[in-house]
Amino acid sequence: MLKKISFVVNGKQETLEVDVRESLLEVLRNRLGYTGVKKGCGVGECGACTVLIDGIPIDSCIYLAVWAQGKNIVTIEGIAKNGELSKVQKAFIEEGAIQCGFCTPGYILTATALVESGKKYTREEIKRELSGHLCRCTGYQNIIKAVEKALAD
Repeated sequence: MLKKISFVVNGKQETLEVDVRESLLEVLRNRLGYTGVKKGCGVGECGACTVLIDGIPIDSCIYLAVWAQGKNIVTIEGIAKNGELSKVQKAFIEEGAIQCGFCTPGYILTATALVESGKKYTREEIKRELSGHLCRCTGYQNIIKAVEKALAD
């Protein structure tokens, strides 16, 4: 069964028909070409598919596309502005928080939500907020340092 939906992705209005069983991940990646949204586990455990929906980090692999009706979605492709990396992206580079890069978009989007919240976070709170993400390369310490740096700027 198909349903017509409309939402905004990275500031661009999108309207399309989707199968009511399609995940937002499938629509963003396969139909709209936002390949920065990664397919990892497919069950909402790894965080590689994280996008911001109305400013909240969401695992797009377990979020049906039809639920995105009327929402504002940001993918990693929408974080840099006018070719300028965001302070979160810069912090990840400066702190060496990226290696293979597969998990990086999800981490950056979650960290962006933390920065945009305007709240202060302890190291333990940062760890809790990032706990829905898995990284097999970095050992997490540089990721946590990068988030702390972005929050401090």
